[in-house]
Amino acid sequence: MARKLSHQRVTYVLPLPDAPGGHRLGVNGLTLDRQNSILYSAGRDGVICSWDLDFPLTPLSSANPFSSSNRKPGPTRFKTQVQAHSHWINDIVLTENNSALVSASSDTTVRLWRPHSESKEVPERIGKHTDYVKALASPGGQASWVASGGLDHKLYLWDLNGGGEILNIDAGGDDTTEKGSVYALGAVSSVLASGGPENVVRVWDPRSGKLVTKFVGHTDNVRDILINQTGDTIMTASSDETIKIWSLTAGRCMNTLTMHNDSVWSLYSDHPDLSVFYSSDRSGLVAKTDTRNSPDPEQGTCVAALQEHEGVVKVVAAGDFIWTATPKSSINRWRNVDTELEIEAPPDPARTIESATTEPAKSSENGPKKIPFNSALQLSAASTLLGNSPFSSASSSETGLGPDPGLTIPIHSLPEESIEGQHGLIKCLMLNDRKRTLTQDSAGEVVLWDLLKCLPVQEFGKRHLDDVATELNTTESISHWCTIDVRTGRLSVILEPNRCFDAEVYADEAGLSEAEMSQFRDDQRINLGKWILRWLFAPLVDEEIRRDNEYRETAVAKAEELAKLNPALGSSAPGDDIPRSLGIPISTDGSAGTLRPGMDFPGSPSTTGGFGIHIGTPSSANYLSTSMQSNSPFPNFEPETPGSVQGHQDGVPSSFSDRSDYFSRLPNPPQSDDKLPMSPSDSGIPQSPAEPDKEERKKGGSLFGKKFRMDIKKLGRTSTDAKPMIQEEKIEESEVSSIKEEKTYESNINGVIEKIRDDYEEFLSANPGQELVTTVTPSLETETPRLTIPPRTAVFIQEETGDTAVASDLYRGSVQHIGQDIERLEKAIPYWLGELLLKNQIPFKEQAKVAFVLKPFDDTLPPVVKPELPTASSGPPPNGVNNSSRLNANRMLRAKKVLAYVAERIDPPNPDEPEANVMPPEEYLELYCQKMLVPPNMTLATMRTHLWRTSGDMILHYKTNGKKEIRPPPSLLGHSENHVVPSDPTTPNATNGEATAPPGSIHSMTNSGSVSGSIAT
Repeated sequence: MARKLSHQRVTYVLPLPDAPGGHRLGVNGLTLDRQNSILYSAGRDGVICSWDLDFPLTPLSSANPFSSSNRKPGPTRFKTQVQAHSHWINDIVLTENNSALVSASSDTTVRLWRPHSESKEVPERIGKHTDYVKALASPGGQASWVASGGLDHKLYLWDLNGGGEILNIDAGGDDTTEKGSVYALGAVSSVLASGGPENVVRVWDPRSGKLVTKFVGHTDNVRDILINQTGDTIMTASSDETIKIWSLTAGRCMNTLTMHNDSVWSLYSDHPDLSVFYSSDRSGLVAKTDTRNSPDPEQGTCVAALQEHEGVVKVVAAGDFIWTATPKSSINRWRNVDTELEIEAPPDPARTIESATTEPAKSSENGPKKIPFNSALQLSAASTLLGNSPFSSASSSETGLGPDPGLTIPIHSLPEESIEGQHGLIKCLMLNDRKRTLTQDSAGEVVLWDLLKCLPVQEFGKRHLDDVATELNTTESISHWCTIDVRTGRLSVILEPNRCFDAEVYADEAGLSEAEMSQFRDDQRINLGKWILRWLFAPLVDEEIRRDNEYRETAVAKAEELAKLNPALGSSAPGDDIPRSLGIPISTDGSAGTLRPGMDFPGSPSTTGGFGIHIGTPSSANYLSTSMQSNSPFPNFEPETPGSVQGHQDGVPSSFSDRSDYFSRLPNPPQSDDKLPMSPSDSGIPQSPAEPDKEERKKGGSLFGKKFRMDIKKLGRTSTDAKPMIQEEKIEESEVSSIKEEKTYESNINGVIEKIRDDYEEFLSANPGQELVTTVTPSLETETPRLTIPPRTAVFIQEETGDTAVASDLYRGSVQHIGQDIERLEKAIPYWLGELLLKNQIPFKEQAKVAFVLKPFDDTLPPVVKPELPTASSGPPPNGVNNSSRLNANRMLRAKKVLAYVAERIDPPNPDEPEANVMPPEEYLELYCQKMLVPPNMTLATMRTHLWRTSGDMILHYKTNGKKEIRPPPSLLGHSENHVVPSDPTTPNATNGEATAPPGSIHSMTNSGSVSGSIAT
């Protein structure tokens, strides 16, 4: 079977303001610890809470439940809580004599929490499904296992002591059905029962996993299951509005109870024979049924105990009280009902209408207390209760029980106490700047959040989310770089490796202080994904730098010691004698993967030893393109010739080095390590991060020239300017190439560290006595300004695979604990993130470009390119637009850069004019799109989204505002049939009639005379 593809992602969760304990979203699970008087609750926020009830949970007293009890319990007190899961919790059960609580979640895990332990650790994961886990069942407090069922059609038995899976059962049995999901479970030591949307109840032997029998009779989803203590009776609740009682001995349904008029969601009983049980439905009704004094359950007593305003997801009871959980974050406590009381006689028919709109009838204070007649429910159509069926008079009329006595009125309509929850986030909306998000909580409050600072910025009160967004949204178009959600009541930001580096913002629009802006050049951009990731894991980066310094010191000392003992060491094969004892050990459990392009990022270029050390490391000079290093105010325009070969360096360096080159290119095939020199220098010493660009400046070349020469060197290694030393090393390295190709690295940050250390050892072996320069080079603050992230910001590293419905947590922690979790993080951080944090390299991805056409406004100025001569066979260009001025540029290119390109073409700078007198192009030229003036700082993406708004190439017009006289060059004023653009003498390989611009040029012409390329900033 083909291997399932997987990738790792990072999620961080913004902390909410400090608030008292409690749930933020609806409560799905309730369970009671009777010994310690503790109520446990679990909800859609992934939180488990414990509540101190402050009164003993003894059996219901004989006191009249409708009068004030002698016990006046105090208010329920919050005890503790834990963020157990990263998705909804669907069910909880107490095990091991109430010392452990097991939870099942939509994050596909089953976890065990020991609430009485002093440990602050996240609940231990004891099991995992491949889809949402919907139900749990425990056979009793003494059992060593717990059962779970989920949407993956599986039943599992898990060892409570951490032993993992005990039994795996296919919930569909021998039937092949798409509806094999498990929504309900019940268990005792000898019986396990499951139910779901296929309407069938299956009974299993928990010891062998074999199907014992199955019960068919429900017509809708089975929602809850109870099993009596002896294991011979099963009670099921269904969305078909019925409760059925099944006998394992008889092998059939014994009773069908129809006291509910809506989908029955929950059952609860603490009676060993299920003779007293509680049921709740979607309408909010909770019924209590007592069959202790009836040989036939259908002849028992059933009372409408209470009425909630929403559907009751879970009901539990103990002593004098009932607790209900609803889709709201609060938990309600109600007074219980004594079902041993006598039911009142039917009321006078003449008073039916009046009784239906008043409180339940009350007996005389001096007489015996009774259950109001209008609160009694008829268990089935065959029931002999002389009363009405719930919310309907049909059953009484059909059975001839007399006239309609009125609607059912539950005994309690208001809870005795409400355990208040908090207001969780329920809606979110990303603004156009992709840095801010609006959220709305369950109370309607709207708040603005900063996704980079991880803080709330502004509160707007109870308003409509879209109205606030209209006020705050700016006219800009930034790529999507993250996914936001509020499924657990908190704002989560998810970073996927295939797009988290897509968004860039200009530094002057990033909200930086004046001191921070002084470190940035004009029009410098900041990559949002790199920015937040760099500072989320800042403590880890600092620790790895410290460890790297220690390792290099030790490695150099040992290399010097070995060199003294063996003077001929320098001639040995690289890495033969260098000790590797200080390296981080690689696990041998089979988790290590062969180093491949991008590791976690399919299609990205491979990481090669030579270029991985020197190219792509951060520096204040590393990301400056030639055009920015020169004094020219104009952008660099680079060619896109069909015959040229464009290479991609190892990894991807800073977004402001080669990423500032907007020329489209494809990555080269992966090169093996043995075919690349350790360094571009003669000595092979690792250069500092700034040295590659220093060499280019010495040669007078642009970044394009560097790329072109690099491609030539890669494709033709026997060229005349190749150093003989490289040829000799190739012969020597070929002997060990097969060994190096077999070297494998872990697909996490440990693999990055190990490869860095292998490169150190190779360098020391080949260059004894030379200085060992660090290659742990995270991005500098001149590229990613420092962020102070709140310590309580939660951080997750998750893995998505093809066989799971949601991502699995590999690491869970917070910013304040990052520095303490180094060992765990080294195993969890994926390779792509490790390369970013330690080497400032990101996975390769083609840059998004925008195609546009430049034309003079009303032909008042010359075109940017000399017009093509019409031929006899060619007619006039369509819509008056020819291909002579069609351009491709990065979507983030600003309008003033386009004007700079226009200015250099139609108004070249005068070398005799003082630089101080040079007027910026945006001051005397204007750009128009759809006859609307384009602001100088508007990007091409924004123009296309908000101004152009149609398909096809965007047409931009330029004109002068009269502030400066334009003197176009003679070449643009007339036609020349023999016009040829000369090739760059430094690149003699440009042939086949293709013209290549010299390094300092701003444009490129193809052999057809059309402009085809990119404008770089």
